[in-house]
Amino acid sequence: MHANPSPTTGDLDEAVSTFVRYRPRLFGIAYRVLGSVAEAEDVVQEVWLRWQKTDRSVVLSPAAFLSSATTRLAVNVAQSARMRRETYIGPWLPEPIDTSVDPEVGAQRAEALDMALLLVLEKLSPTERAAYVLREAFDYSYPEIAEILQLSVVNVRQIVSRSRRRLTGEPRASVDALEHRRLLDAFVSAARTGDVASLESVLAPDVVSLSDGNGLRGAARLAVVGPASVANLATATRRFWRGTDLRPVQANGRTSVMMYRGGAPSTILTIAASRDGIHKVMWVFHPDKIAAFLKSRSRSAPVPGPA
Repeated sequence: MHANPSPTTGDLDEAVSTFVRYRPRLFGIAYRVLGSVAEAEDVVQEVWLRWQKTDRSVVLSPAAFLSSATTRLAVNVAQSARMRRETYIGPWLPEPIDTSVDPEVGAQRAEALDMALLLVLEKLSPTERAAYVLREAFDYSYPEIAEILQLSVVNVRQIVSRSRRRLTGEPRASVDALEHRRLLDAFVSAARTGDVASLESVLAPDVVSLSDGNGLRGAARLAVVGPASVANLATATRRFWRGTDLRPVQANGRTSVMMYRGGAPSTILTIAASRDGIHKVMWVFHPDKIAAFLKSRSRSAPVPGPA
């Protein structure tokens, strides 16, 4: 990487302009690879610092340079994050992101943004995840991905093909936005009133409920499986619903629910649904992940000034 010897004000203005243009894409790549708003923001910030210090006069394609730097950094962070998650207490869920401003989070296609798919992507290695995301969400060609990941084109094709096979059946064909909202509203209404029968009627036969709290009291530490068990869990703790203020939010391109208790956000509830009904119920209790969701609303803020 070449150092930029003596950047002028004009050079830095151009650097900022270029970076701002590609920033949504860079964040989108990092977020899909990492499943974390905070870690993705850190990666994008580090790429910005590198971009400032680079001799940009020799960079033939800023888009390729920035995408490569972002992907490689994200893969490195994902490798260390994997080790940290081994000590996580209970189910781990991706950090939901507010998509009310950018429904696709910088991608050419919105694939690999759904919470349920981001969770499934965790089955892949960081390199496999990056290759899959670049191909499926951002439509990069195999030679472009090979250059970014510093692998052969043949190897990249094999990785993407193998990743697709491993993800067979995931995600299921999702219902449209209106049906998703109807199912979510029906789930919440039945859970709040203790109507187990109505609740079970909107759940798929293999529904799974996951609660992410990293040991937080009240968050189930094991996955809950099956309509009867999930319905009982959602209705058993009536105190959970009492006194909560529910507000719809856009999380990962879908309507979700933010729960407020005592005026403070306490839980994000999101679902994944197919024509069989709701097949994943995801509860985010972790305060840091809720804070990251709220902060993600300002991710299009201006790039910080030169370091």
